[in-house]
Amino acid sequence: MIRVLLVHDTYLLRTALAFLIGREPDLEVSSASWQRAADLSRSLRPHVCVVDMDSPEAGGPRGLRELSGHGAGDCSGDARGAGAGGAGGAALLALASAGRPGPLRRAYEEKALGYLSKNASPDRLVEGIRHVAKGERYIDEALGFGFLEASEIPLTRRELSVLSLAAEGASVGEIARSLHLSNGTVRNYMAAITRKTGARNRVDAIRISRGAGWV
Repeated sequence: MIRVLLVHDTYLLRTALAFLIGREPDLEVSSASWQRAADLSRSLRPHVCVVDMDSPEAGGPRGLRELSGHGAGDCSGDARGAGAGGAGGAALLALASAGRPGPLRRAYEEKALGYLSKNASPDRLVEGIRHVAKGERYIDEALGFGFLEASEIPLTRRELSVLSLAAEGASVGEIARSLHLSNGTVRNYMAAITRKTGARNRVDAIRISRGAGWV
C-alpha cells in the first residue's frame, strides 16, 4: 500500500482529489493544507507527497523547505521505493502550471522526483504517484516549456529570498535581520533584482516576479 499525502490549500479541491485517487486499491490517501502538512507528514510517514506548487505557501516558512527538513517520513523527494516512508523519506510529486516557471524551479531545487501539470487527469496523477513511489522520475511533457523557462530564471536563490520577503512587505532592515545581512547588502540585492528583471523599481520587480511565479 502506498501512503500518499496530498497538500493543497483549497479544501474542496484537495478533498475531492483525495477521494478520486483514494479509490485506487493500492493508494492510502490523506490530505492537508500547507499549514498542517508538516505536522501531518511526521505522523503519517507518507511514501509520496503530492504538493500544489502554485500556492504562495509552497515557498513560505511552512512550505517545501520545512517539509524537506524532516528526515525520516519527510517529503524530501529523496525517494527509495515504496518503502520510503521509513528511513528513506518520501518522494515529492509537484503539481504545477506550465506558465509559472518559478514554482517548477522551487520544486526542482527541493529535489522533487515527479512533475505533473495541474491540467492532467486523475489517471495521470495516479500513474505519477506509482512511478515516484518506486523511485522513478516522472515528468509531464506538458511542462516541457515551463522547465525551459525555469532554467532561465535570472535571480539567484539569495535574491529570491530577499525578493520574497520584500513581497511580503518587509522593510530593508527587517529583510537584513531575517537573512543575517547588512542593510547595504540588502539594498545591493534589491538593485540587482531590479536590473535583472528589467523592472523600473522594487514594486515593479515584485509585480514581474509574482506574475512569473518566482515569489
